Amino acid sequence: MQAAPIRDNTSPKEDSAMPPISHVLDRNINALILRRAQDESTLSRQQRVANGITAFVGSMVFVYIHAALFGLWILINIGWLPVVPAWDPSLVVLAMAASVEAIFISTFVLISQNRMAAEDDKRADLSLQIALLNEHETTRLVTMVSAIAGKLGVDPQVAPEELEEMQRNLPPDVVLEEIERQNEKGASSSSSSSSGTPASLTS
Repeated sequence: MQAAPIRDNTSPKEDSAMPPISHVLDRNINALILRRAQDESTLSRQQRVANGITAFVGSMVFVYIHAALFGLWILINIGWLPVVPAWDPSLVVLAMAASVEAIFISTFVLISQNRMAAEDDKRADLSLQIALLNEHETTRLVTMVSAIAGKLGVDPQVAPEELEEMQRNLPPDVVLEEIERQNEKGASSSSSSSSGTPASLTS
């Protein structure tokens, strides 16, 4: 007796709904996942505890537990639910416990935020390096295409000054200095306009 053939429950429609991704994109996704797993594995025990507490504090379970505990505390101590004798009729102990808890929760949240800020700095550095690499490669491509067009005698349909600007490499420190200069100029002009003094007189 032959075994029944295994049927594939996946319909052709479902297969065609998910287009295949490129090899480069799949490689990049795997690299990011592996890098994130490596970063998580290098965390210390204290950081893991802080992250776990922060995750629990930011969940709805934490809200439900506190709503139940604080609600019972208040109802019992104000006499609306006399199941046990009141131990905090002025609710001072509840306020003190909530304040101490808030201090520790804020500390754990700040620890997690510091770690996330460090990760954001790493991602920003990576994005900056990729952008600088793209700018460098684009500049070289423009130079090569311009040389090919000149060799073939083809009009690139671009003004010479624009082509010269596209072929120019701008160091990142020059760009940062220009951004700071523009920000200072805008701040000084706005302060002078708000004080009623024309910007031409202040310069």
